[in-house]
Amino acid sequence: MRATDATTGVLEVATVHGPARVHLHPADNPTGALVLGHGAAGGVGSPDLAAVTDAARSLGFTVALVEQPYRVAGRRSPPPAPKLDRAWTDVIEDLRETGLQGLPLVVGGRSAGARVACRTAAATGAIGALCLAFPLQPPRRAGTTPAPSRLSELDQVAVPVLVVQGERDPFGIPPAGRRRRVVTVRGDHSLRTDLQAVAAAARAWLSRLPAAGARD
Repeated sequence: MRATDATTGVLEVATVHGPARVHLHPADNPTGALVLGHGAAGGVGSPDLAAVTDAARSLGFTVALVEQPYRVAGRRSPPPAPKLDRAWTDVIEDLRETGLQGLPLVVGGRSAGARVACRTAAATGAIGALCLAFPLQPPRRAGTTPAPSRLSELDQVAVPVLVVQGERDPFGIPPAGRRRRVVTVRGDHSLRTDLQAVAAAARAWLSRLPAAGARD
């Protein structure tokens, strides 16, 4: 890992698909770590990611916001899923050996970033997955057949999952499950309408993860 700006906690991490960028928000005496990814065409500065970062840090989590290599390179269109997943796992492996060493790990992200976190939850050894605006099924376009559901990506996660979804999200709302809690909030896929509700849902769920030992 190489620091690109030590004053702001921005780190550069080498992956097999090019450098990724990590925005690290350390907690004093951390009780756990939360690593979050961005949406397909967005960045780590989205309002919902910021709200969850603040909520997690209030519980004693160190938070790492990960920019995928394609975004660091200035591209908006993501590569195929295997490349996203490999870059993500490379970053987490690096973080586990350095800044997040020994901390219980929760993974997640918004939209496409949530999908990556779910697909790789087992490989990264996560104790939970926090999904913001999970894109369950792309909206159907006129004259086309419906796109397949991505529910299987949620179903394959063997640890507790939180999904925070806008009640008017055009991608739909995933069902709750045995290990999966689904919280709907006012708004759409952006989750901008009620950031307090987004933060409250994340904080309540994180505080109940027994392996993280988060503070009240």
